[in-house]
Amino acid sequence: MDTVFVTSTTVPDDETRGPRAQWVIAEPVIAALAAHAAVGVPGVVRLEPGLTGLASQVARSVRQKINGLAPAPTEGVRITVDHSAVPSNLSASIDMVASGHDQAGAVGRAVQREVTRAVADATGLAPQAVVVSIMDIDLYGTGAW
Repeated sequence: MDTVFVTSTTVPDDETRGPRAQWVIAEPVIAALAAHAAVGVPGVVRLEPGLTGLASQVARSVRQKINGLAPAPTEGVRITVDHSAVPSNLSASIDMVASGHDQAGAVGRAVQREVTRAVADATGLAPQAVVVSIMDIDLYGTGAW
């Protein structure tokens, strides 16, 4: 089962002056946000799931199809949440293929910035780290092996 990340809003209730809402955001949701942001960066050809990511993606897809849900693409993205910290620490790992027409380091830094911005904008939670691994460079820009 997917682990769940929980945080409370800071908006006070008028009567109790305490938090009035609690958000529950599943890690695959954050992974889908990060994947969408990463593939939108110029110079990113595709995300690479790797062997571990491929196995977990298959299991997640099967579980969602059984439940009648359409799985959001998260290949090549892993989200880690440290629940022992207060507030919880969120980190993302992105495995990608860069275009041979761009500087790989610059593309990696752009992915870090865009994933951090997209996750923070959508969830209010800024990742403590975004680790980008460039698994391959597509010299011909075809996106194929």
